[in-house]
Amino acid sequence: MIFTKDESGNALIARRRHEMLRVEAWGRDSLRVRATMYPEFAGTDWALTENRPNDSNVKIMTENADGIASITNGRIKVTIHPSGVVTIYRDDQQILRERYRNYDPCVTRESRCLKYEGREYFAHTGGDYRLRLRFDANDGEKLFGMGQYQQPNMDLKGCILDLEQRNSQISVPFAVSSLGYGFLWNNPAVGHASFGTNFTEWVADATREMDYWVTVADTPKEILRNYTDVTGHTPQMPENLMGLWQCKLRYRTQEEVLKVARACKEHDVPINVIVIDFFHWPVQGDWTFDEKYWPDPKAMCDELHSMGIKVMVSVWPSVDKRSPHYEEMAERGLLIRTERGSQQCYDYQGDCGILDSTNPETSDYVWEICKKNYEDLGIDMFWLDNSEPDMTKYDFDNIRYHIGTGSAVSNIYPQMYSRIFYDHQKAAGKKEIVNLLRSAWAGSQKYGNVVWSGDVPSTFEAFRDQVAAGLNIGLAGIPWWTTDIGGFMTDDVKDPDFRELLIRWYEFAVFSPVLRMHGDRGPYDIPPLDDRDFGGGYLHTGQDNELWSYGEDNFKIMRDQLDLRLKLHDYIKGLYAEAAENGSPLLRTLFYEFPEDEKSWETYDEYMFGDQYLVAPIFALGARERDVYLPAGAVWEDIRDGSRHEGGQIIRAAAPMESIPVYKKA
Repeated sequence: MIFTKDESGNALIARRRHEMLRVEAWGRDSLRVRATMYPEFAGTDWALTENRPNDSNVKIMTENADGIASITNGRIKVTIHPSGVVTIYRDDQQILRERYRNYDPCVTRESRCLKYEGREYFAHTGGDYRLRLRFDANDGEKLFGMGQYQQPNMDLKGCILDLEQRNSQISVPFAVSSLGYGFLWNNPAVGHASFGTNFTEWVADATREMDYWVTVADTPKEILRNYTDVTGHTPQMPENLMGLWQCKLRYRTQEEVLKVARACKEHDVPINVIVIDFFHWPVQGDWTFDEKYWPDPKAMCDELHSMGIKVMVSVWPSVDKRSPHYEEMAERGLLIRTERGSQQCYDYQGDCGILDSTNPETSDYVWEICKKNYEDLGIDMFWLDNSEPDMTKYDFDNIRYHIGTGSAVSNIYPQMYSRIFYDHQKAAGKKEIVNLLRSAWAGSQKYGNVVWSGDVPSTFEAFRDQVAAGLNIGLAGIPWWTTDIGGFMTDDVKDPDFRELLIRWYEFAVFSPVLRMHGDRGPYDIPPLDDRDFGGGYLHTGQDNELWSYGEDNFKIMRDQLDLRLKLHDYIKGLYAEAAENGSPLLRTLFYEFPEDEKSWETYDEYMFGDQYLVAPIFALGARERDVYLPAGAVWEDIRDGSRHEGGQIIRAAAPMESIPVYKKA
């Protein structure tokens, strides 16, 4: 192993056989570690987009008496053994060591004949290498973050996670450890992460190089601060978006949207946003209103704006072969291409290609159309749906993007898709940019993305999963997050069990970043508007999904809960400001606010909404009470009756249909 310093004095470089390893200071108490089998690095920073602070606290030793080199940046240190093994320390505590089971007894005494090395490269047809990185496991460690997975597990120790974007699954490969470090897998390749009890493994199916970033701190809050300093901070959420967003599948006509908005006024239901969902267009990829049912979108937007309502419209990345844009986009190479077989990637309501969000020319082409047909008419915000992108089949090895193969770069697609809109809006001088997406990647928080949890079932089990998903995606640096209240898919809106689920979900959503009504509400017994096989009239629509649609009793509960949300406006504004400042999520695990309380690291069925409110959702049909743990170090006041309870204990809390247990830190 040959060790040298970078010319800047900021990086330690090690060469051994065909591999080059580079470890450099990258932010507060943080190091970036890269390795490649090529003569030079590719020069892509991926999620590490921000200007780094001046790393003046860097110390590099190219070789000590044992032949070991090291680099230290504040509280973090990496050592490199002559065999190439990397070990990472927080202060003097070892937190990560590459798993090495080869012949060198100076590295490890265990299983030396197995010939495992920490970094292993495998030749990959259609890519550069398949990369596997392994670390020894830490006993007793808990791991969180990593984006959004549809599972009840909060602690990810013991989990295997596919690093793939799918509808309702969001890969944001940043993990927060109970041992006081954060780890970013800075690679958009498809693969998996395994947090086993015997070892941790990160796999990229196709990549040119290994790239990860590690930071250390005393608390999760400080870890998120360090992480967002190098990947980007959210903007400040506009004040006029902190109330109710109204949506359903789907408002089919201009008059229907206006009718609902007027009815909100009549029912005294203030809304901030009304959302126009999919198939308001003639065919996918037209990115315009069907004139038959939307004859004057500008007049519609003007009336909605006069009521103080922002207008959001759905945009999909799919391009139907019947669209006038398809042939031009195909000829100019603006669509994702397949390596074999049909060029069709998506087949919902038509044979479709998918726009290539990684191609700058695609970005300009799509934005020019959307600006003319939407923004110039008064549309304020974009719902960038299917942003994984959704595909007929997730054959990542069969697609190729402008910047690389599907196996190598697919996970960054949703971030690049959002930037088609964010970058152009920002360049035009727009100050408040907020768009809704179904997927994200590391760093997406800086592009004005509200991320929602996808098309999830209308069940209590799915509801429980969404709370875990929201808490973990917040720990992965994405604080703007929401769900479809009541879940996306239900067969019968009149089912009393569903209505109870809806109320419990709504009560949770009041204490979440974005309060948003949406869902595909059965039964499908509403006839289509016409018999064409295209356009805004032919596709089905769901049942009504406004607050007053579910009976007087339920309407009163939701209206009262909306008043509670509106009273929290200034508090929520402060939480969004904190997210912009230091990356803190609005939806927080107990241990985020009480890291010294051991039980807070083990309690996952309740959460903190910011630093003041403890929220205990109801996850079971018919439940009218539940146990609530109140963290030590505070006195907790029930916001419903003012009763006070000392922290550090479990209490039995009432949960009538009208409310869930919520406690304010007194």
